[in-house]
Amino acid sequence: MSDEPTTTSRGGAGPTDIRDDIVRQEAKRAAVWIGMAALAALVVYLAHPLLVIFGGFVFAMLIDGGQRLLGRVLPIGRPWRVAVVLLLTAAFLAWVVEFAGSQIMTQAAQMPPLITAQAQRVLDWASAHGLTMGRSDVGALVQQLLGGVGQVTQALGGLFGGVTTLLIIVILGIYFVLEPDLYQRGLAWMLPASSREHFHGTTHRMGRTLRMLLAGRMLGMVVEGVCTWAALAIYGVPMAALLGLLTGLLVFLPNIGAPISGLLMILVGFSGGTAMGVYCIIVYVVVQTVDGNVIVPMVAKRTADLAPALVLGAQLIFGVLFGILGLALADPLVVMLKIALERQAEHNKRPEDAD
Repeated sequence: MSDEPTTTSRGGAGPTDIRDDIVRQEAKRAAVWIGMAALAALVVYLAHPLLVIFGGFVFAMLIDGGQRLLGRVLPIGRPWRVAVVLLLTAAFLAWVVEFAGSQIMTQAAQMPPLITAQAQRVLDWASAHGLTMGRSDVGALVQQLLGGVGQVTQALGGLFGGVTTLLIIVILGIYFVLEPDLYQRGLAWMLPASSREHFHGTTHRMGRTLRMLLAGRMLGMVVEGVCTWAALAIYGVPMAALLGLLTGLLVFLPNIGAPISGLLMILVGFSGGTAMGVYCIIVYVVVQTVDGNVIVPMVAKRTADLAPALVLGAQLIFGVLFGILGLALADPLVVMLKIALERQAEHNKRPEDAD
């Protein structure tokens, strides 16, 4: 046996040497928690780009749902069906810009002064009935109301004006929908082999549920937008085209969209007199009744059952953090998180059932 001292005994223990097994395990756990905190910080820092990527995924689900529906009546290859859906979408947007764009933008420019005047009338009525408010309080309320209305009317401007973000979302969506298996395999490759089957099952359920959710949203947008525009135009309500378009767009925002569109519709209606205002209230109630009793139950049967308070809370958080984009994508995000948690619970329960 050699009398030469070992390397450790000659040099002594280094500052990174951990001999105690318990301390070593705790150090590994600490490293995992530090890594998770760093990952969370990175996600927060890259939140907006990640949200844009998710927007591209949602757009891909819209296109994929359209091509699947088209495949029931048109027996051609999947890439051709995707191309047909994209061409139809581009043609519709071109029609909106060409034939309705100038009229809608003119009405959008006229809406803020009209809403301001109507808000001031409401405040004056409240003051006349004993709800006394100081001049500064009235001004603050008007500013808050205009701020909310401004965000709503800017939704259309964001659709046509946020060209860069919209273009990136569209391009990403096209890439995703053309080769979905490529990206799914790429994500699965980064996971352990034992988890890949579970991952593919989760993504399949996510895709199916999200397609049904978006199909319901699109159906509601078309029904509410067209019916609102037609009903208001028949009676001669000002800005009928803009109100119909805003109503259709805001259907994409459950819980929040309907009250906002109804408030705008009623304020504009009362600018033309009491009878017109009452008519706008009736239109709003009828349209929302049809949507709530026909469209929403039909879609809810085939999609994730989400608690309204949960969706509303997510919309408020994402809306404050990311504006109109976060508000629009909060609902799909909640759906995907719910399915991921359900699938993980099912996966964790299987070993118990096997025992």
